[in-house]
Amino acid sequence: MAVSDGTTGEYRPEPIEEAVPRLRGTGLAGVPDAPLMSHHDHVVSVRLGELGSVHSWELVTAVDGPGTRMTMFFAGCQLRCLYCHNPDTWKMRDGHPILLSDAIDRIMRYKAIYDATGGGVTFSGGEPMMQAPFLRNLLREVHARGVHTCVDSCGFLGASIPDEELTNIDLVLLDIKSGDPETYKRVTGKELAPTVRFGDRTHEAGVKKWIRFVLVPGLTDDPANIEAAADIAARWKDTVERVEVLPFHKMGEDKWERLDIPYELADTQPPSKEQTEAAREIFRSRGFDVY
Repeated sequence: MAVSDGTTGEYRPEPIEEAVPRLRGTGLAGVPDAPLMSHHDHVVSVRLGELGSVHSWELVTAVDGPGTRMTMFFAGCQLRCLYCHNPDTWKMRDGHPILLSDAIDRIMRYKAIYDATGGGVTFSGGEPMMQAPFLRNLLREVHARGVHTCVDSCGFLGASIPDEELTNIDLVLLDIKSGDPETYKRVTGKELAPTVRFGDRTHEAGVKKWIRFVLVPGLTDDPANIEAAADIAARWKDTVERVEVLPFHKMGEDKWERLDIPYELADTQPPSKEQTEAAREIFRSRGFDVY
């Protein structure tokens, strides 16, 4: 659940202490699960950002930011994007309970690789801002150790990162799901305004951005919608390094089936190369480097 702050149109998550799992026991690709705690200690650890729920992590190159990066996928997301290819990351209780210290140790293990390739760490999901205390601690600690930091986010919970801590973020991969508010709500189930506000705040703070827009035939491909998304991105022209127009795919459809969630886009086909290029041209007309 989310609640409006009543002034900016942004949303903050309700307490998540009970959503972070207490014990899985299997570990996470070399990162141990947190030890079983008392209920009190568990609640306090989550509130302090010393314990988080992580779905998975991987080392990737030139996908989730520059260079070779460790991408850490947080569990939990408040959006329900119709084209989501990771619905298995929606619920925090389905992740692994990971101590902050263990997450930092795993990130820092690859510091030499980051330095050699111009890479770093990317916090993705799910939606990493669902676990704002854990995310803020990770950003502060690894940034202070000289690691390039990136947050892959829709910006919906941007209010959870205060202005003075935006300097701990070197790059934001900001998803603009739609430029039209009604289409945005149809795509995600949520409002567009918080994403725009977070983009404004990161722009004012000088945080670099890569903008991502998913082109879905019959859903986000209306030229007026793409024009509106490009106009939003143009607000941040000086801090946007690139725009990625990503053609819709159905590689995550099997996850929807496995989780027994109705997949509304089962009959939707990927856009043609011509459709994708036309969308990219709209962003290029605003002066962006577009991929």
